[in-house]
Amino acid sequence: MQFEGKAIRVQEIDSGFYELTFDLNNEPVNKFNQLTLGELKEAVTQLGAVEDIKGVLFSSAKESFIVGADITEFSSLFGQGEEGLIAGLLETHAIFNAVEDLPCPTVTAINGLALGGGFELCLATDYRVMGKNAKIGLPEVKLGINPGWGGIVRLPRLIGIDNAHEWICTGVEKRAAAALKDGAVDAVVEQDQVRDAGISLLRQCAAGKFDYAARRTVKQSAVKLNQIEQMMAFETAKGMIGAKAGPHYPAPLQAVKTIQKSCGMSRDKAILAEAQGVAKLASGPVVKALVGLFMKDQYVKKVSRGYEAKAEKVKQAAVLGAGIMGGGVAYQSASKGVPILMKDINESAIQLGLDEANKLLAGQLKRGRIDAAKMATTINRIRPTLSYGDFATVDLVVEAVVENQKVKAMVLAETEQHIADDAVLASNTSTISINALAKSLKRPENFCGMHFFNPVHMMPLVEVIRGEKTSDATIARTVAYASAMGKTPIVVNDCPGFLVNRVLFPYFGGFSGLLQGGADFRQVDKVMERFGWPMGPAYLLDVVGIDTAHHADEVMAAGFPERMSHEGESIIDRMFSLERFGQKNNKGFYRYELDRKGKQAKLPDDTVDSLIDGVVGASREFDDQEIIERMMIPLCIETVRCLEEGVVASPAEADMAMIYGIGFPPFRGGVFHYLDEMGLAAFCDMAAKYAELGPLYQPTAQMQQMAAAGTTYLNNTAN
Repeated sequence: MQFEGKAIRVQEIDSGFYELTFDLNNEPVNKFNQLTLGELKEAVTQLGAVEDIKGVLFSSAKESFIVGADITEFSSLFGQGEEGLIAGLLETHAIFNAVEDLPCPTVTAINGLALGGGFELCLATDYRVMGKNAKIGLPEVKLGINPGWGGIVRLPRLIGIDNAHEWICTGVEKRAAAALKDGAVDAVVEQDQVRDAGISLLRQCAAGKFDYAARRTVKQSAVKLNQIEQMMAFETAKGMIGAKAGPHYPAPLQAVKTIQKSCGMSRDKAILAEAQGVAKLASGPVVKALVGLFMKDQYVKKVSRGYEAKAEKVKQAAVLGAGIMGGGVAYQSASKGVPILMKDINESAIQLGLDEANKLLAGQLKRGRIDAAKMATTINRIRPTLSYGDFATVDLVVEAVVENQKVKAMVLAETEQHIADDAVLASNTSTISINALAKSLKRPENFCGMHFFNPVHMMPLVEVIRGEKTSDATIARTVAYASAMGKTPIVVNDCPGFLVNRVLFPYFGGFSGLLQGGADFRQVDKVMERFGWPMGPAYLLDVVGIDTAHHADEVMAAGFPERMSHEGESIIDRMFSLERFGQKNNKGFYRYELDRKGKQAKLPDDTVDSLIDGVVGASREFDDQEIIERMMIPLCIETVRCLEEGVVASPAEADMAMIYGIGFPPFRGGVFHYLDEMGLAAFCDMAAKYAELGPLYQPTAQMQQMAAAGTTYLNNTAN
């Protein structure tokens, strides 16, 4: 037989041996959309009817195998209710079962990424051959759901319950060596040998060397565990996985429960249990929020690709100012393959920057992420210098000197004299106006902001700030460089604090107001952490640095005096005057000591209450809901102001900036998802309760109009 579709083709390799190749037309990757699933069903039906068929190889004509389901199509099933979703899942199960039930041995040649539904198809075949550079996994928990096309059923039977818990409940992508060790694949070969190795394995099965039927029996039968083994396999896992996932993310714990329920069943009953487990999760709010974030992330990447298509590639970068930040920028650039000059005015700063890069690389080496050769290659891409001698060849310069407008302006003007006329200058500033800094330059069109978040190697967001005179070409090159560094760039327009810090300081204003009203900062931290923030506002200020926050607070107060200025001494002012800078000097709202792993551990400090007396009002009890409302209302309103003023181009970009920049709780979907889910009318009513607290708590006129009209920001779309 021969089959030629828009996503799949089937050809006979040799007498009785067939190859089913995934090659989705006009797409860079293969994914399971309705077209692909429909063609797979038709092709497998035809293969099942071939007389004397000896074997089928499943392969890909693209660099990846199959990256998963097309979430834009699949997520539409979530709105059909539990019964509709279960029916839809079972339709796909029938296709994958038909693959598993073909009257001949089957092998998957995994040449690249095989994730989610892509890996679940691999599990439906009898054997899997994997290329050394490929990755496989079931990342569904990251969208708040569980594998729904057989992963819950087949993977535990292949690799054991404990391994399956780790794979499924973490959603981790596994490299070839780890996959082979756990038994998820049967062979690992060089990339260019994957197809040939798969065909060879098929021939050996047909010759009787391997018992593929026995393999199927294991996958389709109940797992044999006695009562003690059941308890050891599941009850301990429930406690550990539930505690690690926390109360806001039910998918990992649900996965354990579904594996437990289904492992004692035969395939067809187990598949129904799997579908029911997925449907139970899909009806909850977390899935909607996390799938929405996935869609927004795809939209943000699409926007970035639009810029990158117009940009010249950065072949040589430079960073001004070594130190911790400069060393972090240099490490990130070098580790992603872009050579970088690291300039400072003294040797000690250069050494600090190199030490930072070496420390990060040593960590990668220790964890097995790189080998010694890769470490040496990366560090050799960083060239320290005390002069501008080689700057004529640089495509883009990141200025990362001290956060002082006069110093930055002087350094930028000096640097401009030593770089090519078309080179881009970018300032890594968190608060200083790009328009103001541009006044010192002869070519302001080649200048923009490039705000990295600390620590550079961990924080995914980069704000690319457009000034009044910044050219499109400058923005495009800077976005392209940020993407090449593995970051998520979001373009914003210049204003005090740009986007993230502008939104963050009203949040801190809400915190300051609570303390003035007599709240205990420890309670506020605990409440906001239970709400979903990775750290409460007091702890966050300690991590940011009270000195940094104090400077930014002054910038924000000057920029938006009607909302962000304050009379008298604030809590940030008091902590700054006491030189309690947080983790920088091991004392802030909390005290800090290094733990056994060399990380700063947060510890209570009983001296703080007396030190902040007078700034904190007479103690009073606040209920959790009031704390949440007084913290969240200013943040949400300021984010909306940034959208209305054009500081950020879309709700999607704003939501992703909040997630990636300040750790907005992902399960709440971002600020605009949070507002849409609550309803603007309900939000405005909530804000009205705090009208006496001032302009930070006053929704904009447009918000009130939208509330009256019942409209939303996202309208169920990415942007």
